[in-house]
Order: sequence, then structure tokens, then C-alpha cells
Amino acid sequence: MRRVLSTALPLVGILVLAAAVSAWASGDGRSGNSGKTPTVIEHATTDTTTDTGAPGDTVGDVLTFANEVFDARDATKVGTDQGYCIRVVKGASYECNWTTFLPGGQIVVEGPFLDAANSTLAITGGTGRYRGARGTMDLRSVAGGTKFAFVFHIKG
Repeated sequence: MRRVLSTALPLVGILVLAAAVSAWASGDGRSGNSGKTPTVIEHATTDTTTDTGAPGDTVGDVLTFANEVFDARDATKVGTDQGYCIRVVKGASYECNWTTFLPGGQIVVEGPFLDAANSTLAITGGTGRYRGARGTMDLRSVAGGTKFAFVFHIKG
């Protein structure tokens, strides 16, 4: 009997562990932040535009950045972002893709950045606590365009 238990108990333990890992890995694709609306303030200190054609503002120019982001009160640094935008309409808009790095994970967005208005981008995914995130992000100019509020409307 002791011999059977000494063989069976470790085997049962391995099966339980395998089932737990499998359930965790498959998950339900939800981020655990569904319905949440975190807000951060980006300090746009590194934004750099690279001319890709004629000098000045032209279609195809590339805007790159890697900035610090702060809490909604703009008091405490909570992470960073990095990304790029391609000029698609001279003097009016870029199409952008970037990642915001926050405690516990990242949120990826894609969509328009408008020169003279606020815009809404798609949340295309995330990692960590934001795994499986979808929804929208409102991009709002603050302080004359030297800062931007990112208001994430997370679903799933």
C-alpha cells in the first residue's frame, strides 16, 4: 500500500499542477481591467520629427517619441511610452502606433493623432494585467501640446 501511495501521490500532484497551468495559460482573454478607465499624462519631451522627403512638413514624415507618463493628477511618474507616427495629411494628421508601459503591464494603441483636435485611438492589446485589453483611448492635448492625457477605456 505504501508503495502504491508513494507512486500515486506524486503522479496526482503532477496532474493537478498540469491542469492548473493549462487553465491559467488558456484563460478567458480578459485583462482583469474590464470597464476601467485609467488616465495618465504624457510629458512630450522627446518628440522628434524626421523629414523623409522634401524639407518641412510633408506626407511620410516620421514622428518618434519615448516619454515619461505620470498619474492623472500629473504628480507622480508611473511609467513611460514609446512609439511612432507617420504623417498622412500635411498640417492635419498622423497615423500612430505606441506602447504605454505601466506598473503590471503594457497597453498598445493605434490610430490618428490630429494636429488641432483631440482624437480617439484603438486599444489593440496589452500585456500583464492588461492582457487581452481592447477598447479605446482618448488622446487630449494639455498645456498647449507639451503634455497629453491618455484616457484608456478598457474592455476585456
